[in-house]
Amino acid sequence: YYQRNNTTALEIIKPVLERSDADDQSFQIAGNIYKQLSLLKDCEKLFRKGIKKLPQSGALYNELGELLWEQKDNTAIKQWEKGIEVDPDYSRNYYNACKYYYLTEEKAWSILYGEIFVNMEPLNASATEVKSILLESYKRLFVNINLTKDNNDKSKFIQAFIETMNKQTLVAASGINAESITMIRTRFILDWYQNYAAKFPFKLFDLQKQLLQDGLFDAYNQWIFGSVQNLSSYQNWTKINSESYNEFSRF
Repeated sequence: YYQRNNTTALEIIKPVLERSDADDQSFQIAGNIYKQLSLLKDCEKLFRKGIKKLPQSGALYNELGELLWEQKDNTAIKQWEKGIEVDPDYSRNYYNACKYYYLTEEKAWSILYGEIFVNMEPLNASATEVKSILLESYKRLFVNINLTKDNNDKSKFIQAFIETMNKQTLVAASGINAESITMIRTRFILDWYQNYAAKFPFKLFDLQKQLLQDGLFDAYNQWIFGSVQNLSSYQNWTKINSESYNEFSRF
């Protein structure tokens, strides 16, 4: 496989896939071999077979989603979200779901999946890319004066998210940057825990609330948004606010 001798590699790995102890990595390697041989239909069948054998594998749902997306098949998102459902500790599904929703009108899920990914993989090379998507998603979210337009066809959770964000349109009107996003998100968390947290428990918001209570929310938002909005300004912020920055880094 590493030597790109794909025909021989496929012959070797096929018997492995029939074994009872074949794991998701076995199917991933076989799938990559099929891709390099341009046998995409066989690759899709393989991943579906792997999912049937290993239904809790977030990695295989992600691989199937990526294969479908490469073929411009929008049902890829169903695979990524199913992967999140069955294997929430596997980060790549959040990454792909974030990027998918960024290309749609549904910016709320782009924001939520993206921020979860950044927290799961803060040192991943893709984290900076996702931080940029998060900043742009907030800008696009507040393009409309009334965020609740066309809100009725969304899930109850997203309706609550949009309605709570909609209260911050005046803050957003002054411009979307690390400082204004911090203010928007601070007010959002206070409002959310007063009105919706009991009905819609959500781990990401628990994290934000914890950071807010610990005095680290400003540093957290600078780390996400300031670092991609203007790197030199962010570096200057870390020097001026070294105590907060160091506390957050330890966290």
